[in-house]
Amino acid sequence: MGYAYPLGRITVNLAPAIVHKEGNGYDLPIAIGLLAMSKQISSEKLTFSLMMAELSLDVRMRPVHGVLAMAFEAKKAGLSFLVVAREAALVTGIQVAAFGHLSELILWLNGIKELDQNTGFNNYNGKQKEEISLDFAQVKGQGLAKRGLEISAAGGHNVVLIGPPGSGKTMIARRFSIILPPLTNQEALEVLRVQSAAALLRVEQILNVDRPLRSPHHSASRSQLLGGGRLLKPGDLSLAYNGILLLDEWPEFSKNVLESLRRPLEEGFVELSWGNRTMRYPSKITLLATMNPSAKGTWYDPARVESPSLHEMKRYVSRISGPLWDRIELQIEVSSQEPSFWNGTTQESSEEIVGRVAEARYRMTHRFAHRPLIHTNAQMDASELDRSCTISSGGEQLMKHAVEKLSLSTRAYLQILRVSRTIADLEGVPQVSAHHLAEAIQFRSLDRLKGVL
Repeated sequence: MGYAYPLGRITVNLAPAIVHKEGNGYDLPIAIGLLAMSKQISSEKLTFSLMMAELSLDVRMRPVHGVLAMAFEAKKAGLSFLVVAREAALVTGIQVAAFGHLSELILWLNGIKELDQNTGFNNYNGKQKEEISLDFAQVKGQGLAKRGLEISAAGGHNVVLIGPPGSGKTMIARRFSIILPPLTNQEALEVLRVQSAAALLRVEQILNVDRPLRSPHHSASRSQLLGGGRLLKPGDLSLAYNGILLLDEWPEFSKNVLESLRRPLEEGFVELSWGNRTMRYPSKITLLATMNPSAKGTWYDPARVESPSLHEMKRYVSRISGPLWDRIELQIEVSSQEPSFWNGTTQESSEEIVGRVAEARYRMTHRFAHRPLIHTNAQMDASELDRSCTISSGGEQLMKHAVEKLSLSTRAYLQILRVSRTIADLEGVPQVSAHHLAEAIQFRSLDRLKGVL
C-alpha cells in the first residue's frame, strides 16, 4: 500500500490477558494500530471507533462473525463508529463505516473521504421470504389441540401433543408458528444477535425477521441442542430464542439430552463452559413437543389384543422425567378421528386465531409495562401472579379440589394459574374464574393419566 513498516521490535498487546481471544477479527485493528503508532495516519477517530475485520493478503476487508453483538457492546461503551460488516447497521445510536479495502478506511481516518450515508442496512433491498401456504383451516377437527396451541401462542406456554401415529400431531405442530404474534423490534434484534453469534446471520434475513423455529432430530447430541464446543457457539435451544423449539417424538431423544433442558427452561438462559471460559446464551423459548402414548404407538385398549399394556405405556411415558413434565403447562391428547366427525364443518382459519392471540398479547404488554423482563404470562413469577391473577371464590374451591385429587406439585399449581390467566386474557376479562381454571386443568393430561398408570 506504500506505507512504511515500523522498524525495531513491535509488541502487540491483546489485553486483558484473562479474556480469551480467537478468530480473524483482530487483523484490522492490529494493522491500524501499527500505522497509528508510527504516525502514518490520523488517530483522531480511533478513540471513538470499534474495528473488527479480517484482512486478506491483497488488503481487502472481510466480515467476521458476531458483529451484531459487538455493535451492542460498542454502543454501550459510548463509541461513535463501528468499522465492520453491514449487519451491525441494525443497531441505532452507532454509525457503521463499511469499507471494502483498507486503503478506503485510511482515507476516511485521514479525513480525505466521507462516509457514504447510504452504506449498510438502509441501502439493502431484500426480497420478502416466500410465504408458506399453511393454515389451521387445513386441519380437520382436533378442536382441543387447536385451542391448546392458541393458548400457548398467546401466553408463551410450553406444550406437548400426545397421540397415536397419523392423528395429526406433526401436522398441527408445523402450523403453530403461523399463529404466533410478530416479533417486536427489540425481540427481532435479540434473535439476530444470537444468530450473529452462531455465524448463521445472512444479510437477506435482516429485513424480514420471523420467529425462529428449530426442529432438531432425535439423534441430536447435548452440544447440538444446548450449544458448546471449543468456540462455545449457541445450540438449537438458544437459536430458538423468542420462537419455538420443536421436539418431534421427544421420548426418542437421549435421556441425558432431555434432562439438560430442565434448568434452561426454568431460568431462561443456558451457561456453556470450555476450559476457563464461560458463555451465557438466552433460552426463553416455547417448547413444542410431540409423542406417542406408547412404544407401539397406541393407547391401552383392553378390547384389542395388539394394544400395549398399562405397564408398557407407563414405561414409555417415564422416558420423560417428572421434573421435566412439570415444566410443560399444556399436555394435549390428540386422538384419531373418523372422517364423518368433521365432514361438512367449517374449520377456523389461522387469521381468526391470530386476531385473538394479538389482543391477548396486547393486554399482557400493558399489564407488564412495569416489569421490562416479563413479556408473557408464562414468564410471571410468584409475586407477579399474586398481583395479576385474582381468582374468584368458586375458582379457589376448584383449585383446592384439583390439588388434592391430582396431587399437583407447587410448580404445576403455579402453571395452572398462569394458563388460566392467559385464557382469561383471550376472553378479555380481568378476573380468573372457575371455568378458566377448569379449562387449564383440562390440559393436564399426564396428571390424569398418572392415576391410571
